[in-house]
Amino acid sequence: MARSAASTRGILLSVAYDGRPFAGFARQRDQRTVAGELLGALRAIDPAIREIRGASRTDAGVHARDQRVAFDTAAPLPPRGWVLATARHLPDEIVIRRAAVVRVGYSPRFESLRKRYRYLILRDLVRDPFLSRRAWRVEGLTDDAIERARAEALAAKGTHDFAAFRTSADERTTTVRTLYGVELSLDPADPRLVRIDVEGNAFLHNMVRILVGTLMDVARGHLAPGAIARALASRDRRDAGITAPPDGLYLEHIHLRDDGQDPWPSGPSDGSSADDAAPEGAPAADDAGARPEAGAGA
Repeated sequence: MARSAASTRGILLSVAYDGRPFAGFARQRDQRTVAGELLGALRAIDPAIREIRGASRTDAGVHARDQRVAFDTAAPLPPRGWVLATARHLPDEIVIRRAAVVRVGYSPRFESLRKRYRYLILRDLVRDPFLSRRAWRVEGLTDDAIERARAEALAAKGTHDFAAFRTSADERTTTVRTLYGVELSLDPADPRLVRIDVEGNAFLHNMVRILVGTLMDVARGHLAPGAIARALASRDRRDAGITAPPDGLYLEHIHLRDDGQDPWPSGPSDGSSADDAAPEGAPAADDAGARPEAGAGA
């Protein structure tokens, strides 16, 4: 007997993954992707699931602690069941950390109010095998160099045209974005690790990685201070710095307008306070603007 359309509902997931073995989040022909593995695991529970809708198409090698994914199903499984039942069908590099009920057709891409990325930089003379492809090792990052990068980051905050901070493959006509914060700090548990936290309403393709590369170029003296301001003014990619590798980039959290009902485990997907609201007046936006486009990784 066919399932009743009235029994169909949406499920919203928070998914964490180690991006090293994958060719990015979005499904690709003849490539191992996060979305492909995730869809296969979900279909092992409900073969009728047709598609999954992700909030951000992270690039090959990019990691996530709170990717948001939604799908529609008529399977009578509570959120707890989706978290636990799919675990045995997923590879070790992917885990569903939370599930909640949402409306049918819910797309987290268009419910996004802001996103937070973290980039990890290892300042060490030798490589660390435990951080291989999980952090970008950059030599010569003295305390003074970090202070130069911290001062440079101030120019990126606010609403600007970030046309200079995207790849040539990004063909979107609207390149104005708002960054609420670009903060540099040392990991209190490991002072070798420099954390660059970037939070904004939306991002262009490789925007965070180019921004981080520019900060490191200024820190190491490869670019004169003021490079970010010059690139923002010129809108010319050549005025910005290098593109940092994907290794150290993590999608930390996506703040959604509707975070779902009856979540398991209970609470926000990233463990923050439930009162963590979007900045006043923040528009709903996604990495691709008004509608999905290819190549939206930050």
